[in-house]
Amino acid sequence: MLKNRFFPIYIGIFILIADQLSKYLTHTFIPLMRYDWVWYPYGGIGIFQNFYGIEFSISHHINRGAAWGIFSNYQKPLLYGRIALISLLTCYAFFFNKHRNLNIPLALVIAGALGNVLDFFFYGHVVDMLHFILWNYDFPVFNVADSSIFIGISWLLIASNFEKKLAA
Repeated sequence: MLKNRFFPIYIGIFILIADQLSKYLTHTFIPLMRYDWVWYPYGGIGIFQNFYGIEFSISHHINRGAAWGIFSNYQKPLLYGRIALISLLTCYAFFFNKHRNLNIPLALVIAGALGNVLDFFFYGHVVDMLHFILWNYDFPVFNVADSSIFIGISWLLIASNFEKKLAA
């Protein structure tokens, strides 16, 4: 199955569907997180609490900016930058990428970025819902698209480093 040249596209479509479905369900059925709620799961759905110091809930958060809400006052330029980045990555993946081992991580990054761009058109902001507290550190809330982007970029960096070591 991995020899199928459309497999990365299928993975990207799966990520995009999972991301949009999770955001729709969160937006529709979970109340927006309020910061005056001080008890777990903070207005969301508690999945597990105090599991070796880890807590996880699904909460409805709004992110109007980039990572951790930075540049939230610049939504339009962020949107245009994201669209340009998606276009460039897609062109690279289809026309210039000579390394087939990079197709899946590129698909993960493109699908994640596209998922967050679609949020701007559907909701006017990005919907975040995955809320972890790791040993009393309240980790920034994220979504499936953010996870996909992180995994894709990490994979690209590791593959690039591994390739450099093999060439040396």
